[in-house]
Parts: sequence; structure tokens; C-alpha cells
Amino acid sequence: MSTVIEQAVEARLVAAAPRMPTIPATLHYDRRDPFAVRMSFPAPATLEGVEVHWTFARELLAQGVEQAAGDGDVRVRPYGYERTVLEFHAPEGTAIVHVRTGDVRRFLHRTTVLVPVGQEHRHVDLDRDLADLMRDAC
Repeated sequence: MSTVIEQAVEARLVAAAPRMPTIPATLHYDRRDPFAVRMSFPAPATLEGVEVHWTFARELLAQGVEQAAGDGDVRVRPYGYERTVLEFHAPEGTAIVHVRTGDVRRFLHRTTVLVPVGQEHRHVDLDRDLADLMRDAC
């Protein structure tokens, strides 16, 4: 069984202009980092022209599908029944995207099959994480 789940999603960028262009994005989950999910945007979809990754709690995404969640750099909330809004706050500005709630729910279901909620601690490799920290400190 794979330890990584990647799912392409179609995101709609909310901009000041009335048009909401569709941009590709990828939701990513790795059993080796069981508490986190990552959302990636390819270089052509970003203002800087470089691929952008946002990492945040899987729990935040799960809560945000049902009700507004988050008060930091990443905020998630439902938008009607069919869409979920993700807000990404950075010093350079805020990006707001809409994704299909069904896509998010499918992704979350797949992550839960891989690592059930409440069992994340069983997949944390503290020895590896400590070795990575020590290597980076040298």
C-alpha cells in the first residue's frame, strides 16, 4: 500500500475582477507526516511564477468542510453545499480559492483509510524526525 496520496483538484481563484479563472492544484498527504496535508499550485498559476506549496493540518481541512475553521495563515470554510473556500494569507497578500467539496471529501476519505483519525501518532517516526533535525543543525 502506498504511503502517499495525491489528488488533483480544480481550484477557482477569487480575484478582484469578476472573472474566476480555474487553476490546477494538488492535494497531497503522506503517511510519514500524518497530521498534515499540502496543497500545491504549479508555477504558471502563481504571481511569482514558481510552484507554491501550503502545508496545514488535515484536521483544519476536515473541519473547514463543515464550518469555518482556522485563524492563522490558512483558513477554510464551506461555501454552499458544493464548494469549499481556502484562504492562504502571506505577507505578499491573500489568495482565496474555491474547490469542489466533493473532491475535498474524497481526498479526506482516502487519507482516513490510510491513517485513521486518532491514529496519527502511530505513524510518527520520532527517531527519523530527530535525525533530520540534527542533520539540519550541523
